Amino acid sequence: MYLRDPRTVFGQSWTRTAGAIVFVLSGAVNATAAGEITFAPHRAVYDVTLARAAPGSGVNDMTGRLVYELKGSACEGYTQSMRFVTTSSSSDGSEQVNDMRSTSFEEAAGRRLKFNTTQYRDEQIAEVTQGQAGRRGADGEVNVELTKPESRALSLPGTVYFPIQHSIAMLEAAKAGKQLFVADVYDGSEKGDKVSATSTVIGPARDQAKDKLLPGLANAERLKALKFWPIATSYFEKDKSFDKKDSLPNYEMAAHFYENGVSTRLVMDYGDFSLKGELTELTFLDAPECAAQK
Repeated sequence: MYLRDPRTVFGQSWTRTAGAIVFVLSGAVNATAAGEITFAPHRAVYDVTLARAAPGSGVNDMTGRLVYELKGSACEGYTQSMRFVTTSSSSDGSEQVNDMRSTSFEEAAGRRLKFNTTQYRDEQIAEVTQGQAGRRGADGEVNVELTKPESRALSLPGTVYFPIQHSIAMLEAAKAGKQLFVADVYDGSEKGDKVSATSTVIGPARDQAKDKLLPGLANAERLKALKFWPIATSYFEKDKSFDKKDSLPNYEMAAHFYENGVSTRLVMDYGDFSLKGELTELTFLDAPECAAQK
């Protein structure tokens, strides 16, 4: 599961004092990676609760639900849909309901990305982002065409990963025994004009018996023969002032990431507070056959 930039969920930005080891990628993204790993179409529901809130954060409590759905295949591309609804209460007793709805389609091998995100606050539309991005040329240069919140064209380097492409490359790194994976990611978050520099720390491979939250979960037996990796990804805003050594992440996300694309034990850390997501429902969907297999 790739979670889009969650700063759009709450309409503000938090930072966390933490270090990260970052190195610079060179060359275009490998366009053949998507053919080597296949994700299982599925629908996952996570109950979200407040794990921690620092004094002065202004957050008294927060609960919610995240529903994630993945459809498609490695040969034709994947569609991701997500709805993330939270109800938060502040120290002054006020409440706010945030509701983010997003869909995206990513063609195989990261050739093209289409995205649409609508953010509601207290049932009122607060922000809409819509557009598409595609690669061209030998170096895979990315051209972005935004239609909302305003018409705009951007050009990004070929080293930028799209969301599914990033998840596949991260899994390849995990299977190769690497402990660190670093990449620049574009997913159309916020106003569609941001690239995130990411640094993912990958723990040793484990099997389902080590994932203590799964017993009793319907359809969890589909995960029994699979490995998962504990991962923790730090997200940095990549701009002209970005410093690879001293910059602090805007937020961090940790999870148990299975080799078929299912994630469990979500933790989303925004610095002043953090949320945890417990997988409560898991449904596997039909996987379309690739043309070569028919």
